[in-house]
Amino acid sequence: MKSSFRRILVNVALDGALAAAAAPVARWIADPRGGLLHPLWFLAGGGITLLLGGLPFRLSQQYWRFSGLSDLMGVVGGSIASAALFAALLAATGFALPTITFPIVHALTLMVLLGVPRVAYRLYRGRPRGERAGVERLLLIGAGDHADAFIRAAAADPALRVIGLVALAERQAGRRMHNLPILGTIAEVEQTLARLAAKARRPDALVVTEPDFSGPPLASLIAKADQAGIQVRRAPRPTALTAASRIELRPVAIEDLLNRPQVSLDRQGMRAFIEGRRVLVTGAGGSIGAELCRQLAALAPAQLILLDNSEYALWQIDLEFCEIAPEVARTSVIADVRDAARIAAVMGEHRPEIIFHAAALKHVPMVEANPIEGLLTNAIGTRVVADAGRAAGAEAMVLISTDKAVNPTSLMGASKRVAEIYCQALDIAGREEGGLRCVTVRFGNVLGSTGSVVPLFRRQLERGGPLTVTHPDMQRYFMTVREAVSLVLQACVVGTRPVGGIFVLDMGAPVKIIDLARQMIRLSGLRHVDIEFSGLRPGEKLFEELFHGQEPPVPTGYAGLLMATPRTVDLLAAGRAINRIGRACRAGDVAGALALVSALVPEFSQMPQEHVA
Repeated sequence: MKSSFRRILVNVALDGALAAAAAPVARWIADPRGGLLHPLWFLAGGGITLLLGGLPFRLSQQYWRFSGLSDLMGVVGGSIASAALFAALLAATGFALPTITFPIVHALTLMVLLGVPRVAYRLYRGRPRGERAGVERLLLIGAGDHADAFIRAAAADPALRVIGLVALAERQAGRRMHNLPILGTIAEVEQTLARLAAKARRPDALVVTEPDFSGPPLASLIAKADQAGIQVRRAPRPTALTAASRIELRPVAIEDLLNRPQVSLDRQGMRAFIEGRRVLVTGAGGSIGAELCRQLAALAPAQLILLDNSEYALWQIDLEFCEIAPEVARTSVIADVRDAARIAAVMGEHRPEIIFHAAALKHVPMVEANPIEGLLTNAIGTRVVADAGRAAGAEAMVLISTDKAVNPTSLMGASKRVAEIYCQALDIAGREEGGLRCVTVRFGNVLGSTGSVVPLFRRQLERGGPLTVTHPDMQRYFMTVREAVSLVLQACVVGTRPVGGIFVLDMGAPVKIIDLARQMIRLSGLRHVDIEFSGLRPGEKLFEELFHGQEPPVPTGYAGLLMATPRTVDLLAAGRAINRIGRACRAGDVAGALALVSALVPEFSQMPQEHVA
């Protein structure tokens, strides 16, 4: 506070002195033959009139080091007001104006004497710094508003020096921003880096300033920068760029590289489906469940019921909602989807109209090692939730399934296929007889979700490697969690219409896990990180499938969303089969449970032998 007060006093003194000089200078310019100057010219022309005229424009509070256009406009306004007040003061005290044009000349003189020092000081403090040790030279990718904000903030950070920009649009090349050259376009970045290296001006890092620059163009930039031995990083959000703080450059997230073009979604249809309704989400504390809750909150549900069996996960998402969506009515419920009595009580109390069932055991090796738990959660738990929702009068239930349910070689995939079969049978009954509609949505791996390979690689990189890949040919479909959940919401709108089937998200092209590992090594900035092959784990496949060979994809009319039409099972038959699987699990009969699963899911032919013994 004292520092700010001292700065204001210094500004008043400096501006007063300059204004005191402006009055006689303007007098001389307007009338060079004028006589001696009265002290009033200095006193009133300086401190008094400028102090009063500059008050509305806060001249005394301006920070000269960061003077910009708005500050100079304040100088213009203060100069005009001060000149007008001085002319009025002369008239009030009986002094005649030297010439009729004097107020105009006085105002212009004030603008020059007050504005030029500010600009000069700003240029002096923002001049390029010498090549001191520890100063990081940056080449910015993008030459728009975000780059402008970054350059302004970087001028106050002694550890950073921007040496130029690379434009995303060809029309910007050859121009300048803050007196920094726009050296070329993104297509010419290799040549730009080579020219800078030849001039001994090679940047230490490329900084992406445009938040929407992602996907294949970003991946191509990183590959080119990697060849030149230069790391690529992201600028902070503009809201985080403050002159008083050090700039923290962020690493590029792997999600940014695999990001696909934005799919056009029926937002109005989603809102009409959710708005004003009671919505329950199982597995609300998990990766998919939490993102579902976030996106559902934006669609104005009447109430959001968050259900999870993990106290910590549920506490985390509930705490987040206190901060991001306190206006949404919500209830947090600790419950296990396998507990039929508890789930029935929850459904009876809250009467959800729409249910999103995301609770599941998803890690293939863990389910292989704990087959009974996997079946009880994924298959029996799904039936428990569906039956309880149906009994409570729910209109729709959305089952989050997986590509591992297609021709499953793992028990996790087979258990999810059992869940699909039961939900399909329920949906057919709902279409024919009225009642609960069940929409099944199947997709592949979600980047960054619990148990996925990306967090594993990040932990391994933090330790310096090595990165473990099961097989050099292993590949998977990947999608960001936000994109997956958006398409799930789209599917629930389409799936409750008079259509039937399993909705499959268009996952794009599969990604080789070894390529993903190499890309994450590049992004980390580390060199010489080894990749080791650990071998396929029980139940794993080299290639996942989104469709069974006998269920060709059917377009839905919505980009990114397809529909499969697999074989169906009668509801009573499916219910009896799941009842038998449940009894075998509760009796600890692993072999019997697996045999029953194989009978219901004949594609599940590669039954793990270690479970049968």
